[in-house]
Amino acid sequence: MNFKMRTCGMSLVKYILFAFNIIFAISGLGILIAGAVVLADVNQFSHFVEGRVTAPPIVLIVTGLIIFLIASLGCFGAIKESPTLLLTYAVLLAIIFIVELAVGIAAAVFKADLEMMLKNSLQESIKRSNHEDMMAWDNVQRKLMCCGVDNPADWRTLSLNKTLPASCCREKYIDEAVGHCTESLALGVDKYFQEGCVGKLRERIDKNAVILIGVGIGIAFIQILGIILACYLASTIRHERMK
Repeated sequence: MNFKMRTCGMSLVKYILFAFNIIFAISGLGILIAGAVVLADVNQFSHFVEGRVTAPPIVLIVTGLIIFLIASLGCFGAIKESPTLLLTYAVLLAIIFIVELAVGIAAAVFKADLEMMLKNSLQESIKRSNHEDMMAWDNVQRKLMCCGVDNPADWRTLSLNKTLPASCCREKYIDEAVGHCTESLALGVDKYFQEGCVGKLRERIDKNAVILIGVGIGIAFIQILGIILACYLASTIRHERMK
């Protein structure tokens, strides 16, 4: 009777682990997709952000792919009832968990310096005002509906020609013939975007960070459960085979 109960219990854990890994594989694809979406969004403004901003979503994409492969190993180990494969699976899960934790800590540390880094990058770009810089500024100002670093006055004080670009104008006021706002007064409140781009960019990056952190925490809990199940099943199988 005890033998049958132990056998049933082991079979139950095996099927739970198998089902868990199916879910885990799907979650890996979810992480990959979330990382790709965030990376695509951040890359729109890559001219002004350092590689450290794009690193977390790239790590998440790679992690999602690795999780999918590890989940396949977990399924195979559960089917074969192989303690070696199951423990290898548990160790790999633990390594991925540590990597995710390290990335999360690095992102939290970097976040404290994010606004100053963005501000310096934006100010230097306005001072250069070359073709590449202006294309990047037109993109960010139109998409985020902002102007300058802190406000439109930055173009008057920092740029080479002391002129606000047309991308600072609200769309209905742009005069294509002259390339700036129609009959605009200096820094016209009604015609120019009044919010600076540093705040808008920070908000966009913070929003993406919330997505990454939420996905990361959810997967971390799933990984801990997987490690416990795999270790328990491996231990049970070894115990039964030693009898």
